[in-house]
Amino acid sequence: MSSEVSRRDFVKAGAMAAAGVATGLASPRAAGANGRIRAGFIGVANRGGQLIEAARGHQDLETVAVCDVYRPYMEKWASNLEGDIAQYGDFRQMLDRKDIDAVFIATPDHWHAIQTVMACDAGKDVYVEKPLSMTIYEGRRMVEAARRNKRVVQAGTQRRASKLYEQLHQLIRNDTIGKVTVAHCYRINNMWPDGIGKLPDSDPPEGLDWDMWLGPRPARPFRANIAPYKFRWWNNYSSQIGNWGVHYFDLIRWMLDEEAPASVSAHGGRFAVDDDRTIPDTMEAIFEFASGRLLIFGQYEASGHNMLPAEIDLRGPKGICYASSSKFEVIPERDGQFQHADPRMEPMKVRARDEGDLTSQNIRNFLDCIKSRKRPKADVEIGHRSTTLAHLGNIALATKSRIDWDAENEQITNNEAANELLHYEYRAPWKLG
Repeated sequence: MSSEVSRRDFVKAGAMAAAGVATGLASPRAAGANGRIRAGFIGVANRGGQLIEAARGHQDLETVAVCDVYRPYMEKWASNLEGDIAQYGDFRQMLDRKDIDAVFIATPDHWHAIQTVMACDAGKDVYVEKPLSMTIYEGRRMVEAARRNKRVVQAGTQRRASKLYEQLHQLIRNDTIGKVTVAHCYRINNMWPDGIGKLPDSDPPEGLDWDMWLGPRPARPFRANIAPYKFRWWNNYSSQIGNWGVHYFDLIRWMLDEEAPASVSAHGGRFAVDDDRTIPDTMEAIFEFASGRLLIFGQYEASGHNMLPAEIDLRGPKGICYASSSKFEVIPERDGQFQHADPRMEPMKVRARDEGDLTSQNIRNFLDCIKSRKRPKADVEIGHRSTTLAHLGNIALATKSRIDWDAENEQITNNEAANELLHYEYRAPWKLG
């Protein structure tokens, strides 16, 4: 951990959050004449554009500003949206506006924490995309900022909005398939042989503020297979266990009422794909919970065949459940060494009805909570706990160790070198708060 972050402060922050400090939410700014929530979008490329489209269907949301370090993206959305849309190359200028109630953050992962903390300190409610943070320390500071400013902060883990998964959650709670001892999830995409390619450093494209894109990360030359989207294969800016794993970790934690693992191990590396990436093309991480169950995540980017007929599986002694946002199916267990051959439960097949787009539903919950000042379904603490699993998987892989995790104090208890990876030192002038 860097010199600007003391471990004592880190432990204290975790303890304060665990104690539920500052649970109330401040009242929103008085609504305008049309009763709408006025919002700005920070980062309007791939996912940011999707958020703008998903938000369009909500009549009580008025988009008034867009921000991006790449000018063509801003200009595209400013011309595509209705009204006089302000454009900002620096998100701080947007946050200075007193007439903006909320911001949507869909920037690269290494920006989420700084922008969320500053937005909360500026009195804005925040919808921030997953993974919530780039480090575990950042995630806790984001929770603190939301609580001390009494802001609504919703993570972009939209499966929390699913009525179908709410139904499955109750079935698991009711012991329908027995105690779940193993859950699986995967990121599978065969990128062999060339992956994101090998490219030389070059000048950034016209209209891109490359220094601002890098933000708190070290200065380096532009390379076309980093920005705008391929940053997800560079460990300074993202990872695939963070990009995809967080969705599934959040879902499985919800289904099983788990907060955090007790220990984590991981294996993998760049085994087959020949490109510039700095993350694995092949990886498996195992998370063990104190309750007595395993969560297994696999990232296979040199093999494309599916491991599951769904997003996740939940394996209990009575049956196995395959679940996705459109349906879930429970297949009864039977036989077993020294056991009777009768099915241990009835089979089940349940399809989603009238779910709509889950991102739009997650935004709807966010807007409702801005008005009610209640905690949203994908509250920042929930997003932080789910993102923590991804970070722990990356730390276990980087240190080639099985790490033991103290979730209350948010510390690794058996490996000091691994503890040093809970945060990194920002490039000046950037800081948290």
